Amino acid sequence: MAQVDQAVLGLVQMSCEADPARNLAKALDRIREAAARGAQIICTQELFLTQYFCQEENADLFDLAEPIPGPTTTALSELAAELGVVIVGSLFERRAAGLYHNTAVVLDADGSLRGVYRKMHIPDDPLYYEKFYFTPGDLGFRAFDTRFGRIGTLVCWDQWYPEGARLTALRGAQLLVYPTAIGWHPAEKAEWGDRQREAWKTIQRSHAIANGVYVAAINRVGVEKPLEASAARPADYRGIEFFGESFACGPLGDVLAQAGLGEETLLVECDFRSIEQTRRGWPFLRDRRIDAYEGIERRAIDG
Repeated sequence: MAQVDQAVLGLVQMSCEADPARNLAKALDRIREAAARGAQIICTQELFLTQYFCQEENADLFDLAEPIPGPTTTALSELAAELGVVIVGSLFERRAAGLYHNTAVVLDADGSLRGVYRKMHIPDDPLYYEKFYFTPGDLGFRAFDTRFGRIGTLVCWDQWYPEGARLTALRGAQLLVYPTAIGWHPAEKAEWGDRQREAWKTIQRSHAIANGVYVAAINRVGVEKPLEASAARPADYRGIEFFGESFACGPLGDVLAQAGLGEETLLVECDFRSIEQTRRGWPFLRDRRIDAYEGIERRAIDG
């Protein structure tokens, strides 16, 4: 596929409700809005069909998953072909009975399924009980050619790992996109909230700088509670406050555009030609000591 020099990126930041059909309808409307404003690559937030259900461990919630291809990929594919845009969507994938993934799909501008990425790093933190639901990805770190550029897809917790960003960039990605669901625990916001949010932005800006690529993160907004109260989460539990602030940065780490705290469709112009210029000035990939990194594949190095 021919090298693409420029593209307009659209980030769909929205709140979610309990009804997946209504969330899908909203997302499709927002994608249409982004395309009408000139977006060519349009990305959803993580698990946009549902509220963030991983706040609790509830086996009934596996019913929210669907196969790929399936009804949501069909809807996204048809819209991508209609509008002539690339769509990156984040889904709860049912791969087989009892086998589920947190998955990103890339639909090209002709509606074809260009690629599937399964989230590699799976967290297990208070109110983020993802290991209960998701099998770690087994497809590796990937990049996909599309009409409007070569895109690398990662998902949320992946964004904290330089290894994932590096390997995706080495596969030729011009743009790394991170569908995300990140927010504040109610008891932590006052003391830790600002530092947590800034750390989230800083690590992704660092990926852009270290690899000389564009990076975008698409977060959700709104307060969401688990479906059921528990002894650990009483009936007056306030839920996770998703703080939005989706953003995109260039290969120098400069923030090109950032959303606010509410629902927003953010557009960002990406000049992929700047990747070449940036890497000539900061040739980090050239100067890597690939002969000296033995041990990076190990959990820890003792002694």
